[in-house]
Amino acid sequence: MTREPKPFDVYEPGVLLHGTKADLAVGDLLVPGRDSNFEAGRRMNYVYMTATLDAATWGAELAVGDGRGHIYIVEPRGALEDDPNVTDKKFRGNPTHSYRTPDPVEVVGELVDWIGHSPVQVKSMRDGLAALTKEGRAVIDD
Repeated sequence: MTREPKPFDVYEPGVLLHGTKADLAVGDLLVPGRDSNFEAGRRMNYVYMTATLDAATWGAELAVGDGRGHIYIVEPRGALEDDPNVTDKKFRGNPTHSYRTPDPVEVVGELVDWIGHSPVQVKSMRDGLAALTKEGRAVIDD
């Protein structure tokens, strides 16, 4: 079912999502130690995921790479913790339902009918991230 992403709305209870431009298949594992989706030359210590379609959509749209992004349904193989990059830094608590794990995460499905943000929203987000980078404030707590 196609629906627009709305901030803080859980996609489906118990379902975790990962947005990226990487072309993956069911059964593939996302593992720590790979290049960041967002910062060139940075290796990530965690795999990140969310329960909201909005946050996963941003991940798919803003990730490095060409072409349309992907939103995968994922299952972590280990314990989760709140993503400190949004929890209490940007939003009090964890209303984005964003998590990370140092353990592998398995791709168990893909959403193929998701709707992205408007081109104006994507440009605004990219411009904001570029400004943070220029100011030295685009720091990922990883």
